[in-house]
Amino acid sequence: MPELPEVETVRRGLAPVVTGRRIAAVELRRPDLRFPFPERFAERLVGQRIDRLERRAKYLIAELSGGEDLVMHLGMTGRFTILEKGRTDTPGEYVNSVGAAPVHDHVEFTLTGGARIVYNDPRRFGFMVMMPHAERSEHPLFRALGVEPLGSELTADYLAERARGKKANLKAFLMDQRIVAGLGNIYVAEALFRSGLSPNRAAHALADKRGAPTERAQKLVPAIREVIEQAIDARGSTLRDYRDASGASGGFQNSFAVYDRAGRTCPRPGCGGEIRRVVHAGRASFYCPRCQR
Repeated sequence: MPELPEVETVRRGLAPVVTGRRIAAVELRRPDLRFPFPERFAERLVGQRIDRLERRAKYLIAELSGGEDLVMHLGMTGRFTILEKGRTDTPGEYVNSVGAAPVHDHVEFTLTGGARIVYNDPRRFGFMVMMPHAERSEHPLFRALGVEPLGSELTADYLAERARGKKANLKAFLMDQRIVAGLGNIYVAEALFRSGLSPNRAAHALADKRGAPTERAQKLVPAIREVIEQAIDARGSTLRDYRDASGASGGFQNSFAVYDRAGRTCPRPGCGGEIRRVVHAGRASFYCPRCQR
């Protein structure tokens, strides 16, 4: 499933094309994706100007001139293709086995100026919903989300406060969207490696007895920021289906230190440990037991 860097990369590719333009037409080619489309979906969108295209956690949010937000989630295989002036800015296939055949083109937005944005989703785990902009923060999708990993609210003090007394392991703690919004399996594994922390360690290790952040928390915050920033710069990670808004493959998978590297030698200089795979709550975790304590 696309994680925060992949969604942010898609946002950056779409934003210059859609921002400031009005939606001239909407074509729905089925009644639903993961969920049914909102009532009067096309009617509510046509004529609206897209004032901004934002991202919150793993959601894309188009702020509309009429006061509503169009919120979009890519699910596992959702992707947008931009067609403008005879050019197609994405290829017609995914990186691996799941193809972007036209039969899976479920929504088409036509913008003023002639650009068309086509949403393709073979597995249909993505969805689109609408809500008043003023009520977004209280909507069930958003009201419980934690801080953004690149925002100023992510601090060692914040992590210590949320982790104090928590027996859950660090992997589960960081994957909890109520703690840090948008972090997923890949980037949690890589951030824990960079900070030298085992995913098996209890989350309360981030706080001392007084609730102040420990050295572990101090190391973890910059590691999270660094890995997310570098992944965005690399246009995300290509595993199976993900490509960015221009159709290019993400490149951060070439920088993985531990994710999906079980059995390989730890890349940390002088370590020599072997990357191990364990399972936490049904999700694979990768780490080096020698240098991640």
